[in-house]
Amino acid sequence: MITFTGVTKRFRDGTTAVDDLNLEVPAGEVVVLVGPSGCGKTTTLRMVNRMVEPSNGTITVDGRDIMSVPAPQLRRGIGYVIQQVGLFPHRTVAANIATVPALVGWDKARVRARVDELIATVGLPAGVADRYPHQLSGGQRQRVGVARALAVDPPIMLMDEPFGAVDPIVRANLQDEFLRLQAEVRKTIVFVTHDIDEAITMGDRIAIFSQGGVLEQYAAPEQLLADPANAFVADFLGAERGLKRLALIPVSEVTAEPGPVVSPDDDGATAERVARAHGSDWVVVVAPDGRLRGWASLHELEPTTRMGDATVRPFALQVNDTDSLRAALNAMVTSRTGVAVRVDATGVYEGILTQELISKEIL
Repeated sequence: MITFTGVTKRFRDGTTAVDDLNLEVPAGEVVVLVGPSGCGKTTTLRMVNRMVEPSNGTITVDGRDIMSVPAPQLRRGIGYVIQQVGLFPHRTVAANIATVPALVGWDKARVRARVDELIATVGLPAGVADRYPHQLSGGQRQRVGVARALAVDPPIMLMDEPFGAVDPIVRANLQDEFLRLQAEVRKTIVFVTHDIDEAITMGDRIAIFSQGGVLEQYAAPEQLLADPANAFVADFLGAERGLKRLALIPVSEVTAEPGPVVSPDDDGATAERVARAHGSDWVVVVAPDGRLRGWASLHELEPTTRMGDATVRPFALQVNDTDSLRAALNAMVTSRTGVAVRVDATGVYEGILTQELISKEIL
């Protein structure tokens, strides 16, 4: 959808912001530009809609050179969201969202229908339409900014640190909402951030820039974390890149072990034999219908104690197929058993995950 070919941006003072950039942004994907301050990521983003024009090279959008299209016309087909949102303070939420549809000549009924649709799409309550930006929370203003960028259903969206001005909890909620929205609308998105964790969460692909606008590596998040191209990329990803990689791998990628399972009708002696065979001092208690009851410690069992009458504690955390291995690791360190127990959507026991299983995924 977007192609940079030999693109350089050099400012009048001689500063090179972007240096000989060659990059392709596939249709329907989120490509995140990340790097230290002054690395040219925002300049790269702003060249797509000609808010900054390249000094050399060619940028094409859907096969057409952007320099062949009048800048105002180009921008009306590209959504744009910035950190401080940039809403018009004297206009209502509805009027802000309606800005571009009005510019391209939509009639009032069509505009109003689109505004109502987008307010619902981005998860805002219907009552905000007639409010003004100062009457909204930071997270709500950011959602209005996204709605405005989507107003004429552009195929491309440019997002410059869109969630950087809100607190961490709101930011995480906005990221989740954005990913839900992207799964529905499938826009081609160029997303700028300085936060590598946000890049890993949001991006189908990540472009890491160094000072002077040099592209150091461009790859899917898991590939970046598994195989950094050089020392700069490795340092930028951080010492915990193994843990970051775990966040990208679903639990479904790992085959769970059966674990030391007993039923409520088994006795303490049976529980001890099962536990010892698995090298543990605890057992998993599973009902006849397969549902997880919890775990029991051998130290609290008598040989004749029926497991259904024993002290059975719930696992503090459980994981399922859609959780990440990082969530599984968190469950391990939270549990007194040192494992993560895996269940399906209905609570049926599927096995346990151990540190050894997870270690194999990051070696």
